[in-house]
Amino acid sequence: MIYYKTKEEIELMKEGGRRLKKVVNELKQKIKVGVSTSLIDELAGELIKKYGGEPSFNKVKGYFWNTCLPINEQIVHTPPTARVLKNSDILTLDIGFYFKGYHTDYADTWAIGDVRDKKVINFLNTGKLALKKAINAAKIGNHLGDISEAIENEIYERGYFVIKQLTGHGIGRKLHEDPYVFGFKNVPKAETEKIKPGLTIAIEVIYSMGTEKISREKNSHWSIITADKSLSACFEHTVAIEEKKTLILT
Repeated sequence: MIYYKTKEEIELMKEGGRRLKKVVNELKQKIKVGVSTSLIDELAGELIKKYGGEPSFNKVKGYFWNTCLPINEQIVHTPPTARVLKNSDILTLDIGFYFKGYHTDYADTWAIGDVRDKKVINFLNTGKLALKKAINAAKIGNHLGDISEAIENEIYERGYFVIKQLTGHGIGRKLHEDPYVFGFKNVPKAETEKIKPGLTIAIEVIYSMGTEKISREKNSHWSIITADKSLSACFEHTVAIEEKKTLILT
């Protein structure tokens, strides 16, 4: 069941998102070649506390970290480790912020160091554009399927692949709420939920350079990778639907 939020609840999520953006902006300044993902996670925890929140992710049963930090073929849910970032690595920062009873969720992927490979640059730019188009489709009168279609069209038209087993989601008092927000059209748009005021969702563009198929990373309970080891990326914003506009909370 979808839990639609009141204006007061959206205001709390808006403030949580504002604080999360500050965390992300400060954290990104520390992320560079030679830094381990465990250090990034430690800094993230310190910054979340500094800005008056709690980490969302360590509230997930069995997950003990503040962030997920996939690199290259790692797609999602990759815990931090002693692994050190190298020049040309593709890093995803996936981070959540819990503030006064409500979650916000955000992800970004970028190349570490000096990367001039146009193939990689075009790949990452596609995800950014797909997320922008998906957010534009998240408006009253449309259906969730319009968001899915926007993602699917952009990713496949550029020759990439949506990871269909991983989706966006509702968000609020729980990190993961109804509804699922697919990155592809699983049913006709008209059969999907109509977008109404009070809907708060985390829209995620999760895709790869070479395949739709996923695999579990060896020796990791959490980390999911591309089956062909091709590059993957994730772009995510938490948004809220109001009567007259759609707010990007993160």
